[in-house]
Amino acid sequence: MISRRELLAGSALAVTACQAAGQRNDARETAAAGRRIRLAVSTYSYWHFRGKKYPCEKVIENAARIGFDGVEILHRQMEDESVPYMNRLKRLAFANGLDLVMLSIHQDFVDPDPAQRLQAVEHTKHCIDLASQMGIPCIRLNSGRWNTIRSFDDLMAAGGVEPPLPGYTDEDAFTWCIDAIEKCVPHAEHAGVVMALENHWGLTTKPENVLRIWEAVKSPWLGINMDTGNYTGDPYTGMQVLAPHATIVQAKTYYGGGEWYTLELDYQRVARILHEAGFTGYVSLEMEGKESPESAVPKSYAVLREAFG
Repeated sequence: MISRRELLAGSALAVTACQAAGQRNDARETAAAGRRIRLAVSTYSYWHFRGKKYPCEKVIENAARIGFDGVEILHRQMEDESVPYMNRLKRLAFANGLDLVMLSIHQDFVDPDPAQRLQAVEHTKHCIDLASQMGIPCIRLNSGRWNTIRSFDDLMAAGGVEPPLPGYTDEDAFTWCIDAIEKCVPHAEHAGVVMALENHWGLTTKPENVLRIWEAVKSPWLGINMDTGNYTGDPYTGMQVLAPHATIVQAKTYYGGGEWYTLELDYQRVARILHEAGFTGYVSLEMEGKESPESAVPKSYAVLREAFG
């Protein structure tokens, strides 16, 4: 039998414990809600594969002056892959109080030739090593595509979906892609570099296809890079699918009209989607408009900072 005094004492302890647990939960929620989304800018914002490459060093200096927290490096924009050059980028970022947040690479796992897929795997591993050398914790990963529609304009007209090569199906492509990424996972883990699969044109045009690959690999070293501009349907529906699993986000703007297409994106709405999904990582600007980046990037920063607070 429990005395009345013991019962009251036990009840008081239970209430106190519940209150303490509630306070801890409130504290965690408040801390998460109070975390400012950090903004990066991709060097791609200053060079769209046209003309002379815009120096990555200058992008780092611009980013610090504008107010960004980090810089995303486009692999193909690098001057070279020498250790002195990479160390120079790392030192310059540190001196300017910036993180180098992602190395965006290009590779294609959708190829019936095992030798070509192996070459893509080795290239990915090589880029993981480059990222590690520069202190970059993440690389952007593509699935690749069939390349049966050569023109990008025609690919967009087809809704980003292209027919497989004769004799093959998309199921083959999924198998190749998953197998190739799985081959890269041990290397990524050893280097401490996360691979972030992007909803990019090709096999990963559809958000559900991104999730299919991500769930099949099922490794903490494979994340998702949610691009806000790579959708052929309603972009916000696609973002709601990917946002809960996003490791990093690329945010498109199109000042002066897009190089290939233009979207009118509501970044207040995008911010709400990411907030509701609990995202607290980096949002990296990809300014893909024809306007000069010298004016368009600061305007893009202002839009993103207002949206993400």
